[in-house]
Amino acid sequence: MRRFINFLKTKTPRITRRQLLIGLATTAAVLIVVIVAYVRIFIDEPLRRTVERNVNQRLKGYTASIAALHFHPLSLSLDLEDTTIVQDAHPEPPVAHIPLLHAGVHWRALLHGRLVADFLIDSPKFDINLRQAQKEVEDKTPVTDRGWQDALQEIYPLKINVFRVENADITYVDEGPFKPLRLSKVNFHAYDIRNTRLKQSTYPSQIHLDGIVFDSGKVVLDGRADFLAKPFPGIKSDFSLQQVELDYFKPIIQRYHVDVRKGILSSDGMFEYAPATKVTYLKHITIEKVQIDYVHQPQTAKDEAVIGEKVSQTAKELHNNPEVLVQVDEVNLKKSDLAYVNKATNPNYRLYFSDLDLQARNLSNQNTQGTATVKAQGKFMGTGPTLINVAWRPRAKSSSDFNLNLRVENTEMTRMNDLIRAYGNFDVTEGWFSLFSEVAIRDGEINGYIKPFFANVKIYDPQKEANKPFLTKVREGIIAALAWVLTNKPRDEIATTVTLTGKVDSPQYSNWEAFFGMLKNAFTTALRRDFENRSSPLPPKTQAEKETPQPSVPSPLAER
Repeated sequence: MRRFINFLKTKTPRITRRQLLIGLATTAAVLIVVIVAYVRIFIDEPLRRTVERNVNQRLKGYTASIAALHFHPLSLSLDLEDTTIVQDAHPEPPVAHIPLLHAGVHWRALLHGRLVADFLIDSPKFDINLRQAQKEVEDKTPVTDRGWQDALQEIYPLKINVFRVENADITYVDEGPFKPLRLSKVNFHAYDIRNTRLKQSTYPSQIHLDGIVFDSGKVVLDGRADFLAKPFPGIKSDFSLQQVELDYFKPIIQRYHVDVRKGILSSDGMFEYAPATKVTYLKHITIEKVQIDYVHQPQTAKDEAVIGEKVSQTAKELHNNPEVLVQVDEVNLKKSDLAYVNKATNPNYRLYFSDLDLQARNLSNQNTQGTATVKAQGKFMGTGPTLINVAWRPRAKSSSDFNLNLRVENTEMTRMNDLIRAYGNFDVTEGWFSLFSEVAIRDGEINGYIKPFFANVKIYDPQKEANKPFLTKVREGIIAALAWVLTNKPRDEIATTVTLTGKVDSPQYSNWEAFFGMLKNAFTTALRRDFENRSSPLPPKTQAEKETPQPSVPSPLAER
């Protein structure tokens, strides 16, 4: 035996410490590879199938497919890779693709004695088109009952306490030549969803959202939430929207017969939406250089009536609703155009205000918030200096009190020829139009007047009308003669006053009153208004205005 041991000592090479470490490391690496292979073969794939099946059992109307799942035993976490979600009714294109969803233990919550989960969704893409959006709206199942939260919970056995979405991309594609609505680089964080720290707080969970809106705008949201509130989660948050291009909203807004071109929106405020409270508070809304047309067409008349009824019904439901507060401190519309387009006449016509600056203050659905005001100035049909002043106050048990003062002066009538042709079947070659109106509403009763002025109107010009048909020239000649009969010499003006009285739903006015008003004006009252050489767009009342009797229009907003 001794000889054998001596033989081993002399014939076997010595093993160094470095060689021993390399051998142990190699053995450990082999074992790890074997364990990982075992996990992937015998745990990852069966677990992937189980998770995918359980998720789809929870979802309603949607189906998810998971390309791969990797379980990490040491960290007790798992990764879902290349998850795709499709809408069953319209599976192409997929509504979501999630390259990576990581779920693991929220270790920090262990300090508070809670074993809960931390979820991260990295770089997801959400895409929805018009058909998919319509299907979602038509589905009678509420969004809260679609199973999204339950589906997430099936991925990992622990309750979710932290939920993060990083670098998301959200796109809506409409039909037609419209730019997609796209939110990019969206980050959303929700912490302490299970109320592990602030159990007694109304909104124990912290939330944050930021992202890029339509390539140039920015959205930021910071607030708190109670995700465990019943019957639905509650949230209270500040928000900011900056430099959002309104032109992107065309495909959505046009369904309400409104055409929006250009325009930049900025706003900031706060909202609260919870089972017992619904508050929207906007500090500022600023819209710059927008062009808005409301378009009326014969084929959409019924649809317009339905939309109007829905708007009216919603307004009634919100009026002094104790559970809902809508408050807007300030609205500013700058250098914009507002128009009404009527495509139900021949020819079509467009009435518009250009270079419009509008300021609205203290808008609310609650009478306790006081009186709201709107002041606007611009140019009617691009030429007539215009001032509009409006004030109203919601009342506790009835419709709002309302007061309107309108002044439109020195509008070139040639710009109104489409309107004149549509209803009078003639046009004018010269002339100026002005309009004054005061209207008050109180206790559902309307009281007010509308006073239009026409000055230096010239309907028939033989040189300009030479190419018109003979009968058209005869008709316009007769109209011109009638206008001459009703004209005040030497001022060449026509004016009348139309009073408005009655219930708000059916104000009473008389066409005959307007006609006899012109006759009276032609033979008795001399209107002394100078429509030419006006140095100020808003001159003081002329002697003619002072002499003309005005209906009494008491302000509904006076102190009682």
